[in-house]
Amino acid sequence: MNWHALSEKEVLGKLQSSKAGLSEEEAAIRLREYGQNKLKERKKVKAITMFLQEFNSLLIYILIIAALVSAFLSHWIDFYVIFAIVFLNSTLGFFQHYKAEKAIQKLKQILVPKAKVLRQGKLKEISSSLLVPGDVLVLSEGDKIMADARLFACENLQVNEAVLIGESMPSEKFTRPLPTETALADRENMLYCGTTIVRGNGKAIITETGMHSEFGKIAESIQTVKPETTPLQKKINIFSKKLGIIILVLCAAITFFGILAGLGKLDMFLTGIALAVAAIPEGLPAVITICLAFTVQRMYKVKALVRKLPAAETLGCATIILADKTGTITAEQMTVTKAYCNNQIFDIEKIKKLKDKTSELLFRIGCLCNNARLEKDKDKEYLIGDPTEKALLMAAKRFDLDKRKLTKAEPRVIEFPFSSERKLMSIVRQSKEGITSYVKGAPDVLLKRCTKEFVSGRIIELTEERRKQLHRIYENMASSALRVLAFAFKPLSPIKAKSQNAAEYNLIFVGFQGMFDPPRKGVKEAVEQCKNAGIKVVMITGDSSLTAKAVAKQIGLHGLVVRAEKLEKMKDEELTNILDKVVVFARVTPQHKLRIVNAFKERNEIVAVTGDGVNDALALKRADIGIAMGIRGTDVTRDTSDIILLDDNFASIVKGTKEGRRAYDNIKKFVKFLLSANSSELAVILFAIFARMPLPLLPLQILWLNLVTDSLPALALSTEPAEKDVMQRKPRKKEEGILTGTIAFIVIAGILGLIVTIILFYFALPEIAKARTMALTVMVFFELFLVFTCRSKYNIKKIGFFSNKFLVYSVIIAAALHLITLYTPLSTAFSFVPLCLTDWAKIIPLAALGLIFFEIGKLISKK
Repeated sequence: MNWHALSEKEVLGKLQSSKAGLSEEEAAIRLREYGQNKLKERKKVKAITMFLQEFNSLLIYILIIAALVSAFLSHWIDFYVIFAIVFLNSTLGFFQHYKAEKAIQKLKQILVPKAKVLRQGKLKEISSSLLVPGDVLVLSEGDKIMADARLFACENLQVNEAVLIGESMPSEKFTRPLPTETALADRENMLYCGTTIVRGNGKAIITETGMHSEFGKIAESIQTVKPETTPLQKKINIFSKKLGIIILVLCAAITFFGILAGLGKLDMFLTGIALAVAAIPEGLPAVITICLAFTVQRMYKVKALVRKLPAAETLGCATIILADKTGTITAEQMTVTKAYCNNQIFDIEKIKKLKDKTSELLFRIGCLCNNARLEKDKDKEYLIGDPTEKALLMAAKRFDLDKRKLTKAEPRVIEFPFSSERKLMSIVRQSKEGITSYVKGAPDVLLKRCTKEFVSGRIIELTEERRKQLHRIYENMASSALRVLAFAFKPLSPIKAKSQNAAEYNLIFVGFQGMFDPPRKGVKEAVEQCKNAGIKVVMITGDSSLTAKAVAKQIGLHGLVVRAEKLEKMKDEELTNILDKVVVFARVTPQHKLRIVNAFKERNEIVAVTGDGVNDALALKRADIGIAMGIRGTDVTRDTSDIILLDDNFASIVKGTKEGRRAYDNIKKFVKFLLSANSSELAVILFAIFARMPLPLLPLQILWLNLVTDSLPALALSTEPAEKDVMQRKPRKKEEGILTGTIAFIVIAGILGLIVTIILFYFALPEIAKARTMALTVMVFFELFLVFTCRSKYNIKKIGFFSNKFLVYSVIIAAALHLITLYTPLSTAFSFVPLCLTDWAKIIPLAALGLIFFEIGKLISKK
């Protein structure tokens, strides 16, 4: 259908809709008819494919080759046991990956954008998946368009259509019909799915949804997030490969020296393979993915929705948080408390009626230069729109000024929307008396554009001295933490009704309204936590420096406040030199914000920055962690961000930081445990060869040891609760390696494991089957005990033995599996013999040696 060639009336007729939108009943019928407004996702990886991918590992291939060699030599027990171990190991990996994948898919569903629509004339916000042809979209700056639509009303509307036509410059939009042959890129009366509003506002009726949209026709799914390798995973992959090469060389050397020592070639071949499989942490990258997936879930619970997996861990090492004041640090529950006009400041809570024309005009401008609206649903009234504008409507309503009546008497001609650069907005309206421009904006900006003042019903000249006096009054109001807006108007001639310069210059000043926006609950405590954690918090705002300074003081930020004017005069070097002292940047634009992010990054800081407006996208993209607002943020910033704050609360960033640090700590604990266990296994075989002793462990026993200890108990460390001091230490350095601070532990644990194993093995000889059973059993329980001391740098009593129940259950299951294998016919496959109580009396104390040694070390270290 050539919707662009039809008139508004024809479009509405064909879609059987109206400018007031569809009814809920009709929308429901159409939803059933057309289906949900979704693009077909790429085929999801099937469970069976995911399971088979677990076998796609070099070490699994080596094991399969070993099994086939065993079969060729008629060692059928070895053949079956190796295949059983491969299957069990892959099954465990599959279930953990499957669980993590499900968790991520569930979170992706929450990322579906919202859309504002008119339903029977009432403005509603619904999931974009519920949009249907005939729905009327209400659009504003920053919105992402989620269906194809035909415009029927717009003001200064510009749309970025790069995603569809490749043109990066925004397209100017209008509503008039176009010739049928007009190319897609030139259809300026149409909006297309996937594009974004960069300026202005408008209304449009949906013509196509889902796969019938232009975006759908190119079959590009915007709801499927590509899996990406995190920086940490890249580090671990490199680390694993290097370690793998070292271990393979070492295992080859062990095989070679074993053969030289006169041990069986096949036995040493299989032993070398088993050691390689046991010692190389091939599952480490997968464990990191699983750990980060769990972290993403936990961050979601604290209202931080992670869009990109790397951010879950990166947030934990942030050194700077650049946070917006309004809506992030403050609650954005605006209430007009004070006003100024007619040479006096008054508290609106203490008066019931407006006594003069000037004060009445002040609140009337607040209504008429305003896009918020009062809706009624089932006898309940509610406000929709920007919190600042809602506060102005509520203040006007207090004095019986109803926006619906006012706008009916003075319909709008044109709007010049607010922008962060201009810091003001104006709406031109037509009444019986004539055309008037109503303007509101930042006092310091708007006062410069005023040449007259409205006082006691009369218009008088605004002298420079009076302008300075008004500026002092504004500063006085702002210094008490009020967000102050200035209001003005200007009669216009019909010729200049649509001229922005005419509408916004040579204005008549009326007065100020001061709004109080209290700091969010928990923000002061969160700022204190950041200080303790070595994270610098800097508040960024478009508000005045006085208001910002007052709010900063309330939340515990003390230091230098830099205004935009001063920032613009600074050279980059000057800015870098004062960053340590700055706690507030005031009156800044998005371009200033980007410069501030760059300045901190030049100092090698890891920067997290918040944003909500369409122009914040550049700063969010440049920062190490871009954080968008879930409630007041635009679709553009959400799409650019790494994390979305579902409650817009600064405190949620700090909670997310804690979870990020917890994730990194737990990955280090997993690596520490894995390498400690693996080093002792290698040391035992190496020692036995050079001491010309029989091998303490057979190849299948090594594989069994690896399966029992390196699976569930090791993975359970990824669920370990956060350390008590996790937010009392400085962020880790970028260059810090995964083994930093753990090498001594790994070496000592390896030596202790070697000692206890060789002691038991030696004294159980010459009964070789029993000696090997005791050696293996003491290693199993040594590692199961050791996993508890890997949990924390604090002793078990302090952190609580049962604080990680998953670990306790995992250890019990691992121990039970080993006991079942020892005391059932399965023991034959592994060459085990049953152990008596006397044997256990020797095994348990020696197995606990590692745990006891490190726990005593923690107590001594503490003292």
